[in-house]
Amino acid sequence: MRTQVAIIGGGPSGLLLSQLLNRAGIATVVLERKSRDYVLGRIRAGVLETGLVDLLHEAGAGDRMDREGHLHDGCKLAQNGRMFRIDFRQACGRQVMVYGQTEVTRDLYAAQDAIGATVIHDTEDVALHDLTGTPFVTWTDAGGSHRLDCDFIAGCDGFHGISRQSIPTDVRREFEKIYPFGWLGILSHTPPADSELIYAAHDRGFALASMRSATLSRSYIQVPLTDRVEDWSDDAFWTEFKARMPAEVADRLITGPSIEKSIAPLRSFVSEPMRWGRLFLCGDASHIVPPTGAKGLNLAASDVHYLYEGLTAHYRGDDRGIEAYSQRALARVWQAMRFSWSLTMMMHRFPGASDYDRRMQDTDLAQLETSETARRLMAENYTGLPY
Repeated sequence: MRTQVAIIGGGPSGLLLSQLLNRAGIATVVLERKSRDYVLGRIRAGVLETGLVDLLHEAGAGDRMDREGHLHDGCKLAQNGRMFRIDFRQACGRQVMVYGQTEVTRDLYAAQDAIGATVIHDTEDVALHDLTGTPFVTWTDAGGSHRLDCDFIAGCDGFHGISRQSIPTDVRREFEKIYPFGWLGILSHTPPADSELIYAAHDRGFALASMRSATLSRSYIQVPLTDRVEDWSDDAFWTEFKARMPAEVADRLITGPSIEKSIAPLRSFVSEPMRWGRLFLCGDASHIVPPTGAKGLNLAASDVHYLYEGLTAHYRGDDRGIEAYSQRALARVWQAMRFSWSLTMMMHRFPGASDYDRRMQDTDLAQLETSETARRLMAENYTGLPY
């Protein structure tokens, strides 16, 4: 087989890149390790920046999002029961779209099917070859062994994928911060706690009231890394969640059985560079952010934007975009890293934190409540820095 761009990973970033490139007349083949049903079963974030919303429209995959998604003009922050609002539209003139990552992936699959794009699932033993020369990919599946020759490879296969590992260790530089807690999250068929997301800092720990739709809620609490899902019954979760929310929210909260429950550890990770030879990394293959601030999927989308722009320019005879890809993508990655880190540090309770540390957190929140400049900076980062 031969194609122009081989894409490793059939999650939202790989599918979005494939959709954009195919619509621009550039052929792709997507290789995904899991089945389509497995990919669509992943429960992930659901807050989309303005840039990702625009990219989905450009990809011809935004119609259902427009019908079923929820535009949010702001979010709310709480501190031991007190709550105030950040108005995004007033602060920076932008909004965010609340629409689940699973639904984004479903829409991208439908768009790929509609244009006849090639997505191959259940691939095993994927290997990348000759990345600084004439690249090709090999893999096996139920039909035997296969080889795909290509001009470029886009690694969209996540933190545990083969793409980043294919860059020599003496070329890669990795940066990592492990946070001493995780998020216990549940998905429930219950109305959202509020019309907007609520980020709650509390002496008992952080909590987040989020949503997927008018009837589907996503709720989180900060827990120690030693906790297990089995340690938390639904009743215990809701009791703790209510305790961390402002009373006005807790009193009207409708609870119900969980339909999914998991604990996600929090970490920040960046691997540089994001290009080596004819291999380009996108999304979690190169960087991971804490879920605070909802930057994971959105950073993957900005990577896709820069790579799509660079590759389309390349096939018109201009290589400046692919030459600058890593530098451009990393500049935005580190800005999002800073935002997610700062929000994580402000809202969570850290083991061993001193009274001074607590006062700094309180002061940061007070500045957001009282300073128009601070609210504008948060709104600009939350709704997404421009590409």
